[in-house]
Amino acid sequence: MSEQGIGSSGSASKLERLQKLLSVHGVASRRGAEKMIQAGRVCVNGIPAILGQSANFDTDFITVDGTPLKPVDKHVYVMLNKPCGYLTTVYDGRGRKTVMKLVKEVGFRIYPVGRLDMDSEGLLLFTNDGEFANTIMHPSYGLEKTYHVTVRGDAENAVRLMRQPIEIKKHTVQACKVALLNKTDGGGTLSISISEGRNRQVRKMCAACDLKVITLKRVSVGKLELGDLKSGTWRYLTDEEVLALGQR
Repeated sequence: MSEQGIGSSGSASKLERLQKLLSVHGVASRRGAEKMIQAGRVCVNGIPAILGQSANFDTDFITVDGTPLKPVDKHVYVMLNKPCGYLTTVYDGRGRKTVMKLVKEVGFRIYPVGRLDMDSEGLLLFTNDGEFANTIMHPSYGLEKTYHVTVRGDAENAVRLMRQPIEIKKHTVQACKVALLNKTDGGGTLSISISEGRNRQVRKMCAACDLKVITLKRVSVGKLELGDLKSGTWRYLTDEEVLALGQR
């Protein structure tokens, strides 16, 4: 038996991909775990792990940055109204501000679900529940995320264009929903809903429609809305909100 012992369920574990193990035990999302493995931060029985490797939590000694992997005692779900100027990452080697500074009082080891660019704001989820995070982020689940985007350019024409497939770097994307919230002489504000969430997808869609993004704010994820949560503050999700986000 390893130093980790039997997990909280008391039942024997089985071989699982390391990225799934790290996710289930609240270290990072599966994508985040893959990056940690590639960076050499994960060891199994004292040997640096490789991507695609499997392990048994009960019989293998797994460490992350030298700290033994432990079971999660309690799952935590948090939403933050992220302000501009913060990186959506757990750690930044260049010493820039990260969103972790804003949720440090939660009291549990949590990590962001998905990402918002440094110059974007709005609803950002955090958890230590890896399977929940995977459900929220994976494109196959088709969870809609809605953004309010203030732009310069022909916003009215962009609504028409975004309702059609747009090719961005050999990938075809399309808004699930798009509407013009208001129009100004030089632009306007769009409501754009997507379900894929490719890197900077909304900004790239706007650029493809000859729009310059002034502000970008995520206002909802699935049925969860940002509401009147003040910028830079967070709150726990209710049990009902967690269930609603996990339902497909």
